[in-house]
Amino acid sequence: MSTHYILLAVLMLAVTYPARALPLLVPGVERLPEWALTYLRLVGPAVLAALAATGALVVTTPSGPEIEVGVTAASVLVAVAVVARRRNLLLGLVLAVALAALARAIGIG
Repeated sequence: MSTHYILLAVLMLAVTYPARALPLLVPGVERLPEWALTYLRLVGPAVLAALAATGALVVTTPSGPEIEVGVTAASVLVAVAVVARRRNLLLGLVLAVALAALARAIGIG
């Protein structure tokens, strides 16, 4: 296992934790302007979406990182579409995993 992933996890913690901890640490955060509350509420999902997109689309080759569109990318798109349409994260994740498992079972992925 590469230590680069551990360093990346620590970096992501340092970047995202203050925004996630702010409502717990600062009294009266609910009195912030609506745009600030919306920003704080959406930081977590935005970071997760960026990580999912990078993990699904970027592969490392000897010549460097390349974009690859395959079963994983299709699964992420299905999850995003279902969550956006139905507002149900569990359903989106279950359908994405089912799509990836089915594609790999029949030899596509």
